[in-house]
Amino acid sequence: MATGTLLATAACAGGDDGTSAESETAAAVAERPLAARTTTPSPSVSSPSASASAASGSASATPSPSATLSETGARNALITAADIEDDWVQVKNPQSWSDKLLIGQVDAAQFVTGKTDAADCQRLVDALYDETLLGSPSGASALNGFQEGDSRLLYQVAAYQKATLDKSMDWLGKLPETCDQFTLTGGDGGDRTVQVVETSLPKEGDARQGLTVTVKGTSNGDPVTLTLDVAVVRVGNDAITITNGGLDGADEDTTKTAVEQGTKRLKEVLAGRTPTPTPSNLD
Repeated sequence: MATGTLLATAACAGGDDGTSAESETAAAVAERPLAARTTTPSPSVSSPSASASAASGSASATPSPSATLSETGARNALITAADIEDDWVQVKNPQSWSDKLLIGQVDAAQFVTGKTDAADCQRLVDALYDETLLGSPSGASALNGFQEGDSRLLYQVAAYQKATLDKSMDWLGKLPETCDQFTLTGGDGGDRTVQVVETSLPKEGDARQGLTVTVKGTSNGDPVTLTLDVAVVRVGNDAITITNGGLDGADEDTTKTAVEQGTKRLKEVLAGRTPTPTPSNLD
């Protein structure tokens, strides 16, 4: 009886040690029953259930894919012309794109609530001009651009600080109300009328926001209308940003396709996989 009590006490002590050492790796925990087997000739230690437990511990030691977006991952998450089909052609230097119709100052006198709403609208036109709708990325980022006639599509994938990303998404969601319609002054285009309307996007990612922004003004003395689809989709602390349109208008179907294909590729990258390559027509 004394011997049996000692063996039972030793077995309990071994179990407590294995469960409390949370900082040890699963492989080290799995090895403990093997060491006990050489010092304590108890049938219960060498039972099949102990071997199964050791095997389970080894399996749990397999590292899970990292959810941190790397520079390579950001590039792999980019869509290509094949993803959006039609006659889009991928271009080499989309970073140089800008539209002078977006240069100017918001007429704050039109806003009933004053400077706060005017500042939000100014931030919008400035961000559309320099492609910083979500602010500056905090980590990896990549972008590419496509052109079809006078329409352009800029696609960006980037990592952000969670707090910054949440605030940016909240700001975008309020723009259809705060910046419903306003006047942009100055610049080469004279006075322009800007309208912001909310649009629906495919239910992709953790959160999403769609806008259509129209800017009516003149260019070389002729009336023109710049139409831009804006789509932002958050996946964890990462996001894809799309601006699509131009003087020929914006194709809503293309925007939605870019959202669907782009979110799918980003999720694959974050799961530790490399998306299937799609051919591109780099011009």
